[in-house]
Amino acid sequence: QATMSHLDGQRLASGKDFDESTGSLKKGSKVILLDKTQADALQKSLLGAEWSVVDITTTTEKRSPAPPFITSTLQQEANRKFGFSARETMQVAQRLYENGFITYMRTDSTNLSSQAIQAARSAVTDLYGDEYLFERVRTYNKKAKGAQEAHEAIRPAGSSFRTPQETGLTGNEFKLYDLIWKRTMATQMADAVLEFTNVEMEAKTSKEAATFKASGKTIIFPGFFRAYVEGSDDPDAAIDSQESILPPLSVGKRLSCEELAAKGHETKPPARFTEATLIRELERNGVGRPSTYASIISTILDRSYAVKQGSALAPTFTAFAVTGLLEGHFQDLVDTNFTSGMEEKLDDIANGEQDWIDYLDTYYKGEKGLRTAIEMQETQINPANSRKIDLPIKDLSGYEIFVGKFGPYIQFTENGEAQNASLPADMLPGDVTVDKLKELITHAEEGPKSLGTDPETGLDIYVMTGRFGPYVQVGEVTDDNKKPKRASLLKGMSMESVDRGTALSLLSLPRLLGNHPETGKEVRAGLGRFGPYVVHDGAFKSLGKDDDVLKVDLDRGVELLSQKAASKRGAAAEAVATLKHPETGEVLSILNGKYGPYIKYGKLNVSLPKKMDPSTATPEEIAELIKEKVAKSK
Repeated sequence: QATMSHLDGQRLASGKDFDESTGSLKKGSKVILLDKTQADALQKSLLGAEWSVVDITTTTEKRSPAPPFITSTLQQEANRKFGFSARETMQVAQRLYENGFITYMRTDSTNLSSQAIQAARSAVTDLYGDEYLFERVRTYNKKAKGAQEAHEAIRPAGSSFRTPQETGLTGNEFKLYDLIWKRTMATQMADAVLEFTNVEMEAKTSKEAATFKASGKTIIFPGFFRAYVEGSDDPDAAIDSQESILPPLSVGKRLSCEELAAKGHETKPPARFTEATLIRELERNGVGRPSTYASIISTILDRSYAVKQGSALAPTFTAFAVTGLLEGHFQDLVDTNFTSGMEEKLDDIANGEQDWIDYLDTYYKGEKGLRTAIEMQETQINPANSRKIDLPIKDLSGYEIFVGKFGPYIQFTENGEAQNASLPADMLPGDVTVDKLKELITHAEEGPKSLGTDPETGLDIYVMTGRFGPYVQVGEVTDDNKKPKRASLLKGMSMESVDRGTALSLLSLPRLLGNHPETGKEVRAGLGRFGPYVVHDGAFKSLGKDDDVLKVDLDRGVELLSQKAASKRGAAAEAVATLKHPETGEVLSILNGKYGPYIKYGKLNVSLPKKMDPSTATPEEIAELIKEKVAKSK
């Protein structure tokens, strides 16, 4: 596989040639920018070209392992590899630390003790052999902004490292210990050696000559890759340990082109922050401490300043309003330099270099202190302006976005008259377009559209839109009809496509499909928080992507419910042995679970060690395992 780089000796435009703010080619760029017509014509022409190899270069590079984990890098890597939130990572790490599996997990030091280095080097030799051991002790000295280095790096506890399989851990605890163990081991392992091959090919016709490039990667010696490969924040980046091997090639060799495609490319905007990249940014700016990264992220999410879209953090209208207010009136206090400077002052106080009373007095009552800033702004802050959000969108004339008591809304002013409309609850600032705002205002101006009357009440049925999207409603809100019956439109439905029959079907949800042939109890189909479903005797099952909640019948409902029952039976743990407790006489079952054999003892799940065979385990051995687990849980 190869990509075109030059045409008649002139380089083709790439991402770096475009201005980030305008999307146009940078001034003075001496590159070729092909449009679709030119690219398609070139593709047809080159299909009949003569192809040959014109140059091959080979380079060898070494890769060194990443430093051992500190709090921030552990949170980042657990987020990349397992999707753990910062809070979840710290909760799991806390349990591992309390139970003696790892060292203290709130640290900004990459130093490893001599005990840890010796344990890692011994384990590398035992597990991988002498050739995988780095020739000398590898040390790391982190010099990040504000690093306190009060503890060593996060690593497996003890003077000899237990392999993950020897710990008896399961679930998320096993995953995180395994990650820490591998990263620590890798620090004392040999460098990986990689060979990169770059090949240039030429496609020549009577009209033009095009240069194509291909790259290959071969791992000559895996080194620390045997234990650990660090994750990347770039989803398109190639993993270091993956090879890309080219076929045997030599300069002058003729080639045949099997397929040639003209593919368009659009430069993407910068990626949104994930928890991992936001923690990295906090650390880079000296904001926060190892103990506060998780709480910072939690605050942002708990107060709805951001919501998760997959792994990305997307800001909300509330975030824009609060940030705008603070930056407009308390710029110094929300500047990252102020925050990192305050961290340094607190360090000075802790080191006895600054008087804490003098610092607090200046911070609160000083000429630029917090009290003075608030007193100055009390008369200057306009409540209406503080709720207004300015978005960098073209042609937004006449439209203004505000955050109100009941959520964000749009206001359109024309000829001195203002019309308001609520923004849907799932709309974020990044989703706003002028066309969407015009549509919301148009629906608000026209008022609710009547689809006909409800046969039960005789009231009109309206199709409307609100904070939570479009819906149908029976009657208007009056003193006699304070809570009119409502039903949300299904995914993919537009307000224009809904008629009276569809509205009545939506309002009938959850609708009766019939009685279950085995139990005689009702089976219903409805629409809930997580989408359409069928329910029977308190058991819910989501409909399939091809099922229509308004058309699904009893037979299909029973089939879906039976699938859920079968999956539950399949997920149940299978008993592989039974025995009696030697002291109580209680019959105990050894179950085969998702993470290996275990015993269910009251509310406790007691895992069997990897080396213990469930079929030959004695009652005394099982009783000792239970005793240890009970003591640990207390």
